Amino acid sequence: MSQPLKYAVFGSGSWATAIVKMLCENLSEVGWYMRSVYTKEHLLKEQHNPSYLSSVEFHLEQLKLSNDINEMANYADVLIFVIPSAFMHAELEKLTVDISNKIIVSAVKGIIPETGLLVGEHFHDIYNIPFENVGVIAGPCHAEEVALERLSYLTISCADSEKAQTIANALSSNYIRTKISDDIIGTEYAVMLKNIYAIAAGIAHGLGYGDNFQSVLMSNAIREMKRFIKKMHKMKRNINNSAYLGDLLVTGYSVFSRNRMFGNMIGKGYTVKSAQMEMSMIAEGYYATKSAHLLNENNVKKTKLPIINAVYGILYEGKDPKETFKKLTEKLD
Repeated sequence: MSQPLKYAVFGSGSWATAIVKMLCENLSEVGWYMRSVYTKEHLLKEQHNPSYLSSVEFHLEQLKLSNDINEMANYADVLIFVIPSAFMHAELEKLTVDISNKIIVSAVKGIIPETGLLVGEHFHDIYNIPFENVGVIAGPCHAEEVALERLSYLTISCADSEKAQTIANALSSNYIRTKISDDIIGTEYAVMLKNIYAIAAGIAHGLGYGDNFQSVLMSNAIREMKRFIKKMHKMKRNINNSAYLGDLLVTGYSVFSRNRMFGNMIGKGYTVKSAQMEMSMIAEGYYATKSAHLLNENNVKKTKLPIINAVYGILYEGKDPKETFKKLTEKLD
């Protein structure tokens, strides 16, 4: 760890762009893999991402851009994946280089659908990455506020505290505060679950529920999250810490939340397909809802998950949002 580590970000969406911006505050060179040739060429010409956080201008001498995932995986010591969970498996299938000695950091907000595994578990099982070389980036932090350089907070989770602190230092700046944690699995589940609850908050808003109900919904959501994570990975954790409760609140309430926006459209009467087509960004909570529901259904002892079950019923079983939320209100306290 004495030699400076090389970092690369995989993905070209808003969160990936924000992470590259954070790294550029501290590093002389940052690798950046993007599938789109157009995005790369536009960046080289105009110095900004054409589709996401276009107000952020990069110094090109700091960026090592590539459309070749193997070139970037070979280049860096720390590989930060910010590819939507629904597309991760397909992108990783392009890998031919050995990454077993790399540090893998997940900034993905969901489970790999093809394996049903958390990103860290997927890399451990499929690519032989030791768990002490797996990290997770959690919020509360919206990419749009990073672009505006508004004070934001990150939690970096890793079993190896030295690696966690090294990654945290690379992301820290005068507008980014960081802390470290050893709860890799818990924070990764929290990052996934908060998007489902944000969809629920959006549906409620679209249906006309007010702030009073939203507060009850979020209060129940954090308790539901606690039950789910405890069932999946029992360890001592404070669910009220910012990586859990803070990230849930900002995703549930913020105007920048794409999952809340998606839910709001569903509450207003959009079909799932029409809401997805209307949005220019992916609502990770849509995929997370199915993953969380299946994980619970396949568990020998199921956990009480009224909010997740309500969202699942609306998104995947075609249940009426108004009737579903009317029944949900009777289960909350």
